Amino acid sequence: MLTEQEFHQIADRHLDMVYRLALNWLRSPADAEDAAQNAMLRLWQTNTQFQGEDHLKHWLVRVTINECKRIALHPWRRRSLPLDEAAGEPVFDDPDRGALFQAVMDLPEKYRVPLYLYYYEGYSLSEVGELLGLKAATVETRLGRARAKLKTMLTEE
Repeated sequence: MLTEQEFHQIADRHLDMVYRLALNWLRSPADAEDAAQNAMLRLWQTNTQFQGEDHLKHWLVRVTINECKRIALHPWRRRSLPLDEAAGEPVFDDPDRGALFQAVMDLPEKYRVPLYLYYYEGYSLSEVGELLGLKAATVETRLGRARAKLKTMLTEE
């Protein structure tokens, strides 16, 4: 079990990554905060002995994805309609970055999450596949399709 100091150090290093992953998966800041908080709670409660920083990060990503799936399947979420989410979106100084962010967030989940893990978090194709329960070739195909969709969406504008 982690000491309080170890937990705080890990949370300081990885909470942003956990939140960004949850936000990419759920597209709702409030739900992403819940998922990140639940993932950190699971970290606090775990008895897992981590073999290093990579093992810890992999464990956190896997737990976060599972929390996102649990939240996404909750009956309350399926019965509710999202409020105007424009107030919760980040503001960008460069309009092109804002357009790119919006285009990425408009992608279906199966393209958006691998794109985030591969390009932003720096995981390899095989690691993304392992985290999402997919073959590396499937991840590569989804990344190619996501890039094609983004190119189409951004050139139309």
